[in-house]
Amino acid sequence: MAGFDSNPFADPVDVNPFQDVSVTRATQGVLGDIREYNPFATTEMKHHNDTTIPISAVASQPAILQTSVEQSSQQASAATIAGQANLLKQQEELERKAAELERKEQELQNRNTQNTGVTENNWPPLPKFFPVKPCFYQDFEMDIPEEFRRICKRMYYLWMFHSATLFLNVLACLAYFTVDAQYGIDFGLSILWFLLFTPVSFICWYRPVYKAFRSDSSFSFFFFFFVFFFQVAVYIIQTVGIPKWGNSGWIASITMIRVNLGVAVVMMVVAGFFTVNAVVAVLLLKMVHSKYRRTGASFTKAQQEFSSGVISNRSFQSAATTAAQGAFGRN
Repeated sequence: MAGFDSNPFADPVDVNPFQDVSVTRATQGVLGDIREYNPFATTEMKHHNDTTIPISAVASQPAILQTSVEQSSQQASAATIAGQANLLKQQEELERKAAELERKEQELQNRNTQNTGVTENNWPPLPKFFPVKPCFYQDFEMDIPEEFRRICKRMYYLWMFHSATLFLNVLACLAYFTVDAQYGIDFGLSILWFLLFTPVSFICWYRPVYKAFRSDSSFSFFFFFFVFFFQVAVYIIQTVGIPKWGNSGWIASITMIRVNLGVAVVMMVVAGFFTVNAVVAVLLLKMVHSKYRRTGASFTKAQQEFSSGVISNRSFQSAATTAAQGAFGRN
C-alpha cells in the first residue's frame, strides 16, 4: 500500500534547472575570460575595411541626372520662348516702321503730284479781296520732315521776333528824336532798317533754311550759313547801340538816362530785345549746324547743285543762247 501513497504526477527525478553545470559555471565566473563582442570597435572595423561594400554610384546618379536634365530642358524652353517673343516684337516693330515709311512715301508722292499742278501761295496770309496776292508757299506739316520741323519753326519765330523788334526800334528812335532833334537821323535810319531788313531777312536767311530742310539742299544750307553769320553780326551791332546808327541799343539808351528817364526805359526795352535776338540767333545757328551735319550735306554737293541749277535755269539758257548768237553773228 506504500506504493499507492506516492504522487503519480510527481517527476521521478527531481531536477533543479538552476543546478545545471553551464549555469553554475556562468554564475561562478568561469566564463569571465569571454569578452563582450562590440561590432563597432576599431579593432573589429579594421578587419572589415577591405570588405566594405561601397554605395553604387549608378544607383544614386540617375535621379540627380534626371532632375538636372529636366531643369536644363525647362530653361532651354523658356529661353526659346523668350527669344521667339523678342523676334515677334522686332518683326512687329519693323513692320510698323515699314508701314510708316510707306505712308510717308505715299504722302510725298501725293505732294509731288500736287506740286506738278497749280499750287497756290499761302504766305503772307492776306485777305482775298486784297490786291496783292501771297508770294510764297509755306506748310511745315507737308514740306518739312518731322525731325527738322521744330528747328524750322523756331527760325520762323525768330524772324517774326526780329521784325517786331525792328518795329519797336522805330518807336524808340521816334521817342529819341522827340527829346533831341539832332537824333532825327536815328529815326530815319530805323525806318529804313525796318523796311529793308524785314523782307530781306525773310528772303535771304529764313527761306534758304526752309528750303534746305525741305529738300535737303546743300546749296541752301551754305547760303543760309553765309547770310545768317552777317545777321548775327548785325544783331550784335544793334545790341551795342552806336549813336546815329539808327539803333536804340545799350549805349544810346544809357546816355539817354540823364536827359529823359522814360525814353531811356523804352530804349532799354528795345536794347533787351536786340540782345535776345543775338543770343537766340547764335543758339539756333549752332542747332541748324548740328542738323546740317546729320543730313550728309557737303560743299561738293552744294557746288553740284549750283551748277546744275544754273545750267537748267531758263533765264541763264536764254542769256547764253543770245550771247552765243551775238558772238557768231559778229564773226
